[in-house]
Amino acid sequence: MRIIFSVLMSLLFSISLAFAQDGADEGETGLTLPRFVSLRSNHINARSGPGARYPIEWVYMQKYAPVEIVAEFELWRKIKDWQGSESWVHKSMLAGKRYAKVTTPGENNIYEKSDYKSKVIAKVEDEVVGEISKCPAVNAFCRIKFGNIEGWIPKQNLYGVYANEVID
Repeated sequence: MRIIFSVLMSLLFSISLAFAQDGADEGETGLTLPRFVSLRSNHINARSGPGARYPIEWVYMQKYAPVEIVAEFELWRKIKDWQGSESWVHKSMLAGKRYAKVTTPGENNIYEKSDYKSKVIAKVEDEVVGEISKCPAVNAFCRIKFGNIEGWIPKQNLYGVYANEVID
């Protein structure tokens, strides 16, 4: 009888632990803050607080634009955009895939290699968003894909990657 009672108690304890862990997974991720992510859609409502009851402050209309998560509250993420504006969005509106926005005004060179002396293969205007392929530790360039063109652009010209960050 004691054996059956012990087995039942340990089973109930295991089940209660599983439910406790499931509840913890719904809120804050425990991932490093701040961190960069990208917008998942062409229409994202950004609110003044963490919930649908808060008023909409912004509507983001550029899919894949990078934003920085600066805080988490349950299913909501406080983000900072490339202009420094902060607002709250639902976590389902964000993706972990890394993109960068060109922030230097005017035309920006895209280089064939991660060197200012290499051939310029294209030019890109400011505010254009490209997919980050890699940002090695050895230099201050990132390999970015803009549509069907992929090349190197100085990290200092981008929003969406930290100055000393390495992306493989």
